[in-house]
Amino acid sequence: MLKPFPDANKYVFKDKFIERYSALTDWEEFKKYSLSFLRKSIRVNTIKTTTEKVVKRLQKDWELEPVLWCKEGFFIEHKRGRLDVGNTIEHALGHYYVQEAASMIPPLVLDPQPGETILDMAAAPGSKTSQIAQYMQNKGVLIANDVKGMRLAALGINLQRMGVHNAITTMMQGQAFARANIQFDRVLLDAPCSGTGTIRKSPKTINIWNPNSLSHLTKLQKQLIETAWSVLKPGGTLVYSTCSLEPEENEGIISQFLNKHSNAKPLEIDLPLERGQAVTEFAGEKYNKEVHACLRLWPQNNDTEGFFVAGFRKED
Repeated sequence: MLKPFPDANKYVFKDKFIERYSALTDWEEFKKYSLSFLRKSIRVNTIKTTTEKVVKRLQKDWELEPVLWCKEGFFIEHKRGRLDVGNTIEHALGHYYVQEAASMIPPLVLDPQPGETILDMAAAPGSKTSQIAQYMQNKGVLIANDVKGMRLAALGINLQRMGVHNAITTMMQGQAFARANIQFDRVLLDAPCSGTGTIRKSPKTINIWNPNSLSHLTKLQKQLIETAWSVLKPGGTLVYSTCSLEPEENEGIISQFLNKHSNAKPLEIDLPLERGQAVTEFAGEKYNKEVHACLRLWPQNNDTEGFFVAGFRKED
């Protein structure tokens, strides 16, 4: 059941925000869900345990509802109203990760395999990194990179708690991998973004939103996706994702990328979820027709945060 913020009226969307998002989606539905609490969700860590064991241990005190698109994922709510899902023995032991349900999608699209060499270019705090390691069965090499020491500290703690031992953490600008002389089987770029899909857990985004700041972010995103593509082996898979709903950061980036790389074959993302239509034209710019394969999730589609995912295979 949707639970609106008790002080929802204090959040005032800017006129330009309303104008922009009214053109992209059902504004009233978007606003209703954005100003409602985000459901808690967890991902069972099969490196250390099994889904069955975690469900059996938790269901005494917690209601668990499967996340349809991730077999290790569950929406979780305490039977007596507790909110501290991270304050359990199972969490401390690394038997599960508290992870938003939509953010479980990029590693699923990436489809990591044991024994591969994989790059998570912007990895902290480690939800997707640990999910990738889980699917790799701790076999192979997983490079988990980020740009700030404080973020790497959280990443290291989380990987240790989850029992990940095939990961190497690095601290550098993602663009630097172009000079590292390493080729990867798969690359995940969960790109730095404006975060407009995260209003439900970070309402301050409403106040700090500024369309003029997008040019700096899109410049960085273009650089990072080009680097990711350059270090990907032929036949490899690249997944680009953001927690933004801005077309410039999503379909706009993908359109320019596709126009530049004829050997990038978009992946069809076939998961059991509701999805919004990909934006094919915005602010007078028509995007590459292949952006239809991108996955755009509005908060109202599946009662999650907003998210964007696109995947590509690098043809020989």
